[in-house]
Amino acid sequence: MAVINKDVIIVGGGAGGLAAAVELRKQGIEDILIIEREKELGGILRQCIHDGFGLTRFKETLSGPEYAQRFIDEVDKLGIDYLTDTTVLEITSDKRITSVSKDGLKEYQAKAIVLTMGCRERTRGALSIPGSRPTGIYTAGVAQMYVNLKNTMVGRDVMILGSGDIGLIMARRLTLEGANVHAVFARGDTPRGLPRNVEQCLNDYNIPLYLSHNVTQIHGKNRLEGITISEVGKDNAPIPGTEKYYPCDTLILSVGLIPENELSLKAGVTLDNRTKGAYVDENYQTNVEGIFAAGNVLHVHDLVDFVSIEAEKLADAVVEYVKNNSLPECPIVVETDKMINYTIPQKISGNRDVSLSFRVKKNVKNVTLQVLQDGETIYKKKLKKAITSEMEQIRLKKDLFKSRSNIKVVITV
Repeated sequence: MAVINKDVIIVGGGAGGLAAAVELRKQGIEDILIIEREKELGGILRQCIHDGFGLTRFKETLSGPEYAQRFIDEVDKLGIDYLTDTTVLEITSDKRITSVSKDGLKEYQAKAIVLTMGCRERTRGALSIPGSRPTGIYTAGVAQMYVNLKNTMVGRDVMILGSGDIGLIMARRLTLEGANVHAVFARGDTPRGLPRNVEQCLNDYNIPLYLSHNVTQIHGKNRLEGITISEVGKDNAPIPGTEKYYPCDTLILSVGLIPENELSLKAGVTLDNRTKGAYVDENYQTNVEGIFAAGNVLHVHDLVDFVSIEAEKLADAVVEYVKNNSLPECPIVVETDKMINYTIPQKISGNRDVSLSFRVKKNVKNVTLQVLQDGETIYKKKLKKAITSEMEQIRLKKDLFKSRSNIKVVITV
């Protein structure tokens, strides 16, 4: 099998992959290939027919397909090569890619690889909910695909477990299609979705949200007949005596997203236990030289606009790597305190301005964010509020770094 050489191969043709490809071409990289496993480019955006996309990136509100089409049109206009209905089987640490499609197996050698595979949903199996295994239990994304792409209703009497954004959006979508969405239950004590989605998708339609509740039993043989809900304590364990039965024929699960990194692991990429995505430096380069990551495969974003913007930032480093076959070292590790969940990137050089993205572990108000180096505060910012469902960003100027010692991002009340 002959090996096909490419400058840059992008794995995944969603918002991140398309944005990276367009920016790379604009910066002079000609030999680019996008590989997408679905039959069309666009990724998950194809089934997100609601609006709210593009406000940050395009300064106007678009539906998911409209947002994707903006980039697809650019890809076509710039003549960027892409393969659809093609699955990548393996990526190696020396930047070889094996793919399969109806045309058979193909092997590629890339100078640089960009990982933009997105993320997948947690399923019922990850939750270990007791009970039978009837039909009528769907993840929110699968339900969205049936309704929006297949024109098929998933049920009539619906309960939703989890307060993630897709679950909230599906509560509204199913209501508009005539289903009775009785309630949304969430295990945590705060909603995981964006505040605007809680307001627009639940409150506007009088759909109740019950926090600190979980499904503890599933009932039904062939089709779902009902669920038992229990209140949970701070340890997420059900509180005895709080059980309540709800009849329903459909249960939608919106219980978290996981970056899709099986291919990354095969290539030897190190993952961060906090994000479940790659451990990257300020160039979005992983620990494997020449393999880069951006978008939801790196960490789960709350807005698709940020996925595209992150992928466009990555292009600068990829261009430099393709031309020089190396990038400057990033010796400064970004550490965090117990209030911050993670930062992206996890390593920086200290030789250039850098944007740090981070999420807090719990909702906070009127706090101070500080960046420390060698025991001294090199950056300080007051935050009126920070919530778990929204990503925060700070910009650090290179002049702030006094040494090559590690820095620590902390929040103080």
